[in-house]
Amino acid sequence: MRTVGVEEELLLVDPDSGDPKALAAPVLARADRDDPGQQVFEKELFGQMLEFATHPQSDMADLGDEIVRCRKEAARHAGQIGCAVAALATSPLPVSPSLTVNERYQWLSERYGIGTRDQLVCGCHVHVSVESDEEGVAVLDRLRPWLPVLTAISANSPFWQGHDSGYESYRSRVWSRWPSAGPTELFGSPELYHRRVADMVGTGVILDEAMVYFDARLSARYPTVEVRVSDVCLSADTALLVATLARGLVETAARDWRAGRPAPDHSVSLLRLASWQAARSGLEEKLLDPVSLRPRPAARVLYSLLDTVGDALDACGDTDRAEKGVEDLLRHGNGAREQRRIMEGGGTLRDVVTECVRHTQG
Repeated sequence: MRTVGVEEELLLVDPDSGDPKALAAPVLARADRDDPGQQVFEKELFGQMLEFATHPQSDMADLGDEIVRCRKEAARHAGQIGCAVAALATSPLPVSPSLTVNERYQWLSERYGIGTRDQLVCGCHVHVSVESDEEGVAVLDRLRPWLPVLTAISANSPFWQGHDSGYESYRSRVWSRWPSAGPTELFGSPELYHRRVADMVGTGVILDEAMVYFDARLSARYPTVEVRVSDVCLSADTALLVATLARGLVETAARDWRAGRPAPDHSVSLLRLASWQAARSGLEEKLLDPVSLRPRPAARVLYSLLDTVGDALDACGDTDRAEKGVEDLLRHGNGAREQRRIMEGGGTLRDVVTECVRHTQG
């Protein structure tokens, strides 16, 4: 059974005002003091962000428990120095990002200017194990049209610098400003994949292989496919649903490859439109159907996804969990819907942050 690991980026905020606080360094120091050697939490590009990574898990219930536990531990460490954590993909309130002191991050700031300073955004990356680079590239080629659906499911960033962005996942639009970000063409083989990565680094436009920000890529550190399109989810249950569906997609793609079924030959131009549509409307309107790339109600697309990965979900014992997750999501909405619901009920952006802190802590 394929293992799955999740990386989440959390926003550090003032528990009273809701303003982002650049306190990652003291939070990490507190975590190292309280839990020496655990190395669960890491710094990120800005001091207002804190990242954690789960262990690879084969049982999704165990993965869900670990996501919840890591969030609670992050909240505990942050609370000890007077701040809180929020699973928000962008800050609803205005913020001036504080760059982490780091040679790499300084290079990014000097190279990309304001494009770097806008990147105070929090994502969720899902790692799914693969047997080889050959299987991994075959999976990447077949995942492409389904990735915008994961963006729509996870959408949790409707507000930006004190304003409604008009998007459900504005984080994904900000992230797409990196020159190497976005959907990819078909690779066909590991040789062509690695040649493309080397050619990109060779241009000098990006620093190194770690800056190849494809929507999904082969991990340089682990034997996994890394799916990188999701906002950090407000609910840990939604994060688990994204991880469950990602594993189902990877397993389905690998089975299709082994059976000799070709990868869908959708153009990058159309896949970019599908990504934009998912970021714009989330689950509130229509998505582009991953097969036809024509508009279709979001609920029908989600049920089509369940059908597509049904055999893989059955094999992993994940069918009931995935079906319930989709039904709950369609009934209650994603993080973007919850944030807007607070505003529509007469709340303020500060109230949005306060309520999202509560959600994050479970």
